[in-house]
Amino acid sequence: MSEPSLSQQESCRSRTISSTEDPKRAAMTKVHPNASPAVPPSYESESPVWRRRKPAGVVFTVWRKSLLFNGNGFTVFDAKGNLVFRVENYSAGSRNEFVLMDAAGKPLLTIRRKKLSLGDHWLIYNGDESANPQFAVKKHKNLWLSKGMARVTPCTSGAKACLTYDIEGSYSERCCAIYDHNRQQMAEIKRKESAQGIALGLDVFRLIVELEFDSSLTMAIVIILDQMFGFRRFLSRG
Repeated sequence: MSEPSLSQQESCRSRTISSTEDPKRAAMTKVHPNASPAVPPSYESESPVWRRRKPAGVVFTVWRKSLLFNGNGFTVFDAKGNLVFRVENYSAGSRNEFVLMDAAGKPLLTIRRKKLSLGDHWLIYNGDESANPQFAVKKHKNLWLSKGMARVTPCTSGAKACLTYDIEGSYSERCCAIYDHNRQQMAEIKRKESAQGIALGLDVFRLIVELEFDSSLTMAIVIILDQMFGFRRFLSRG
């Protein structure tokens, strides 16, 4: 399936295709045909005029499905349809811990809800470690008074301590971005369209990550946003 050009992108509120219209296999074909380990990623040939940053970021397709289990999860492809990241334990057991893996199943990052904390507060660890978290992600307390959804802060001291990131927009509409402390856009979540220009459902979306930003960290943030603002989260908790 060819990737639509940026000129075909519409607003985040464009029409959607119901995820119940096609079986899982047909849906996977629409997302991407391959499930092989990723090769060096491809990049967008053009960048929006307002961004004025070249080369543009790495483009991923995020599918909110598990390839191995008939349940929720995440499967992430690069622009050529190669499998890059996956989350397989999304619907199994506790919903307070998730493991982001590469295509071969190697743990890259582990995401855990912080215990005894007020509000939505998550920690990101290297690999499958259970100590020394690298980043913390905390949901803003009052979304009505702030355009920010959440903030990412490092858990380490030193030079990296100032590298905070703010997430703004609407994840529920798949229209949000991650900004660094200098207000430079590091990553963006956008609706994905078919070759005919019709927006796919919320379970399939694009993730564009700038070259200098860690794509695995970005995907970990996406998983946390899905817990904070995802529609199914509210269905599961009432």
